[in-house]
Parts: sequence; C-alpha cells; structure tokens
Amino acid sequence: MATGLLLRGPRRLLAAAGGAGRAALCLQHQQRRDKKLWLRAYLEQQRLRAPVTRRSEKPNWDYHAEIQAFSHRLHETFSLDLLKTAFVNSCYIKSEETRRQELGLDKEVVALNLQDNHKLSEQGVSLSRSYLTQCFEDAYPKMPSEGIRALVDFLTSQELVSYVARNLSIQDLTLCAEFPVPDSVLQQTFFAVIGALFESSGPQKTGIFVRDFLIPQLIGKDLFEIWNVTNPMGLLVEELAKRNMSAPEPRLTRQSGASTVLPLYFVGLYCDKKLIAEGPGETVLAAEEEAARVALRKLYGYTENRQPWDYSKPREGGRAEKAISST
Repeated sequence: MATGLLLRGPRRLLAAAGGAGRAALCLQHQQRRDKKLWLRAYLEQQRLRAPVTRRSEKPNWDYHAEIQAFSHRLHETFSLDLLKTAFVNSCYIKSEETRRQELGLDKEVVALNLQDNHKLSEQGVSLSRSYLTQCFEDAYPKMPSEGIRALVDFLTSQELVSYVARNLSIQDLTLCAEFPVPDSVLQQTFFAVIGALFESSGPQKTGIFVRDFLIPQLIGKDLFEIWNVTNPMGLLVEELAKRNMSAPEPRLTRQSGASTVLPLYFVGLYCDKKLIAEGPGETVLAAEEEAARVALRKLYGYTENRQPWDYSKPREGGRAEKAISST
C-alpha cells in the first residue's frame, strides 16, 4: 500500500509538470505567431506610407530588357529603336539637358542624341481615330456622325487612354521629367506606341491592337452616358422623319406612388398606333425623355442586348484596315 502511494505521487507531479510545459509551449507559439502577424502588418503599413519611386530607381532594372519584355508581353513585334523613341517625351529631354548644364558640362555633352515621340504620337492619334470611326460606322450604320464622333472621342480621351496605359505598365518605361507620370504624358506615350507598332508591323496588327485595348472599354457603358443629347425627343422626331414615319405620340401607360415623395411613371411612345418604346421616370417629362432615348437606342442598334463585338481575326483588306493605311 505504501509503495503504491509513493509511485502515484511522482506520476501526478510528472503529469502536472508535463501539462504546465505544454501550456507554456502553446503560449510561446501563440506569442511568436502574434509577433509575426504584427510585424507583417507593420511592414505593409510602412510600404504604403513610403513615397512612390520610379521603377528604374529600384534594384534589378535593365531598361533594354524591360523594353524587350514589353514587346513580348503584348505579343507584338516592334522595332526596338522605334519603341524606345515612343517612350521618350520632350519634357524628359529638356529636364536632362538642364540638369547637365547645371553640372557645368560642355555644350556638346549637354545635347542629348534623342528624338522625342511627338511625331509617333500624332501618327498614333490619327490611326486610332480613323480606325475607330470606320469600325463604328460599319457596326452602327444607322447612327449619325455626331454619335460616332462621341464614341471615338470617349475612347481616345485622356482619362480612358491613361487608364489603359497604366494597366499596361507604360508609366514604368516612360521617360518623363515628372513622377508619377501625368495623364497627358501617358496618353501621348500610348499613342506613340501605336505609331511605333504601325511602322513596325503594318496596319492590320495596329488595328487589332486598337480594337483589343480600346473598344472593350465600351462594355457596360450606355450610349447616352457618352453622347450628351440635350433634346432626345427632338432628335427622335428628326430620325423618324428621315425614315418617313410620323412623329411619336407620348402616352402615360403606368404609374405608381403618384401621391408620395417617390413617384414612378412609365411613358410609352406610339408611332402609327404601335408602341415603339417605353421608359420610366420620376416625372412624366423625365419618363418621356427616357422613352425617347430607348427608341433612339433601338433605331441605332445600340441596345443592351446587342450582338457582342467580333474579336476574331479581321479579313485582310477590310475597310478599317484601309482606313489606317490611308492615313
């Protein structure tokens, strides 16, 4: 009996000691894990607070290799000399020459043997606008020239082109005096890349490039978000007159909550006793204007359920390709 008690005592002490050891190990492991999570969050916060620096100022930067990688990343064939020229802006040349003058270098050394991208950019703008205009004229033959011009202006605007250029990491390769690179410089550089592609690969590759990167930006965009029409009913009357159709007659078809603070009206437009469009609005006038916009979308073929854009390989000698070649 006494021997059994003596044996149980050390076992209990060992069990207690083992439990305390495991608890201490778990606590130590938890502290280490908390420390790692805290350190990771701190480093991420420091990274976000750090000032933005050029990619060329960071380690492992090879400009020539990056230019070649840019060409392969887009699956396009560029002349490397033309592509390098496309990334050189006039502001960079001026700032670099000024910096060399401040260092007291000779005039011969100060002058940079670089050509800016002004000519390539002008060529790229002309090519893009002519290609997009021809594409939209083929896709929406019933749309007037004002609507076509509005779509082209939207796709070649500074805001949209700079957005596309940033997603292609053009700002990392652009030689510019300012950083971050301004939107105007990004727009000019993007069109210069298009000009360099035209000189390197011809009109068909250039058209596919413009189509693949600019036209998809119309996805989810309404026609009248891009084209500002102040009097849709007047425009609808003109379009119907061109088609020898009578003027539309608006009628109130449905309404809900007319005596509340959130009324809703539905106005239908009838032409030759047929309903051609119906639109909602908070007031009868707003519903009538929306119905006119719905009718115009149907006339122009720019509805929400329109046929998706054809991104297959275009035929050689197409109208859009000829439009680029003629420029």
